[in-house]
Amino acid sequence: MSDSHPNPTETEQQILIAHVADLNEKEALALVQERVAHGHDPLAIIEDCQEGLRQVGERYERQEYYLSGLIMAGEIFREVMEMVQPIIVEQFTGKETGTILIGTVRGDIHDIGKNNLSMLLTCYGFSVHDLGVDVPPSEFLLQAMQVRPDIIGLSGLLTTSYDAMKETIDLLRMTGDPEVTRIPIIIGGNQLNEQVRQYVGADYWLNDAMSGVRLCQQLLASATHL
Repeated sequence: MSDSHPNPTETEQQILIAHVADLNEKEALALVQERVAHGHDPLAIIEDCQEGLRQVGERYERQEYYLSGLIMAGEIFREVMEMVQPIIVEQFTGKETGTILIGTVRGDIHDIGKNNLSMLLTCYGFSVHDLGVDVPPSEFLLQAMQVRPDIIGLSGLLTTSYDAMKETIDLLRMTGDPEVTRIPIIIGGNQLNEQVRQYVGADYWLNDAMSGVRLCQQLLASATHL
């Protein structure tokens, strides 16, 4: 798909990343509009913005940004998505998709990463059931049994959310419904790594929304060929 699009220069990419990371809303959106007008791949634009968001998250962890910085970064990304979403939808209309159940686990009210992933998955035609934030394990189980999703996603920004992730996954795995116990579970958040995945018992982990989209596509493709 991206082969038909002109490639941005490395300078254009770095400038967009820097504007997002510095929370320069006007400059970032103007550059996105310019790249859209030049026919650049919308997915490449999103990936550059995701890198800017990742840097915002790092600055937040270093206490260089307050929570308001995270919120503003999320708003910039939302506006970027509004600009590129029609192009993505046009490119991927008719593609086979699946159903995703997603939510931020109990004790955590951060939702920027979750919302970004939900927006992207929707662009790719996935049916997204977003449970919101501070979702107890019992609600994940109830909705999993009702919705019968292809994939379950648990989001958490805080390190204190790991235990809630583990409790949720344990509950989903211990239910007597074999269809629910076989659903792949993904955890997402800036602080996650392979060690956390092993601790909580998830099948996969990720740190950014575009990786989440690709993983969901791969899982769905694998399931359809079983």
